[in-house]
Amino acid sequence: MEKSLDIEFERAVRFLAKYMPVSKEGSRKPILFHDIRVGVYLYQKNYSAEIVLAGLLHDALEWSDVTEDLIEKEFGEKVLKLVKANTKNRLIEDSDERIDDLAKRSAEAGEDALIIRAADTLDSFNHYTKTNNKSELDYCRKNAEAILRHKPESLEGEVFGNIKKHINHLKK
Repeated sequence: MEKSLDIEFERAVRFLAKYMPVSKEGSRKPILFHDIRVGVYLYQKNYSAEIVLAGLLHDALEWSDVTEDLIEKEFGEKVLKLVKANTKNRLIEDSDERIDDLAKRSAEAGEDALIIRAADTLDSFNHYTKTNNKSELDYCRKNAEAILRHKPESLEGEVFGNIKKHINHLKK
């Protein structure tokens, strides 16, 4: 990747560190570390700068006081669009409906947004597998199934294959 993406990535990490609340001991997962892992995964897979930065920032609107205007000002309109597509609608009270809505909106926003959604879910799968958190793994499975349900058939890629592997592993 270009050196400029390295600088932008670091700038985005500093941005998150400034605005993201500190995770408490016993929380489901440390959110800042999760966001960094998602961004690093996308970076290592050579996705575009916008996908990498939006992957890194995907929880900013949901879990911090960061505003849409601030993300757009700092990282641009496309990154904001991708982050918004990957932000849960907390007005939807039913968890299954909220999961489906998020996957559907990500798919409607396009391939880039759905790749971020898949990378987010993949990291959660990895984290909850490592911590052996069965209820959160079930939540990940529901997210993964929703992603695959809304994913265009023509859209393939390693991240989607890895999600399928996790679903199959849970069925064993």
